Amino acid sequence: MERKNLPTAFVWNPFRELARLEQEINKLFNEFVPAQRTENVVVAPIIPKVDVYETEDKVIVEAEIPGVKKEDIEVKVKDNNVVIKGEIKREEEKQDKNFFRAERFYGKFERVIPLFVEVKPEEAKAKIENGILRLEIPKATAEKEISIKVE
Repeated sequence: MERKNLPTAFVWNPFRELARLEQEINKLFNEFVPAQRTENVVVAPIIPKVDVYETEDKVIVEAEIPGVKKEDIEVKVKDNNVVIKGEIKREEEKQDKNFFRAERFYGKFERVIPLFVEVKPEEAKAKIENGILRLEIPKATAEKEISIKVE
């Protein structure tokens, strides 16, 4: 098949399509997770990464929240959801500094993690070590079936 001299705009270019797709994805992402600009520093929302798994008798939630002190964390179990709230505080003000790069995030965060098994929130235990919050919540045990003799 002979290729005719078509204007460049009409020749299909897979790399141009990938660049366009990337722009569309970034636009969509920025609509849902907007970044705030303060002077030359971008402040993005903080969303802790989590691992959620279960053992035979409990559900374990591990959240990555480096730089947060235990007194700045609030953990709740409500309606079979784990709610982790907290704040990463800046230790010293650096407003008069000339930054070459500012990528660390500071501010408040909240993460809601749905649990897919019934739990006993009153027996939950949480601890933080090396920037990892570990929450252990015992599973609610199902009532055992009991046979009742009919007289």
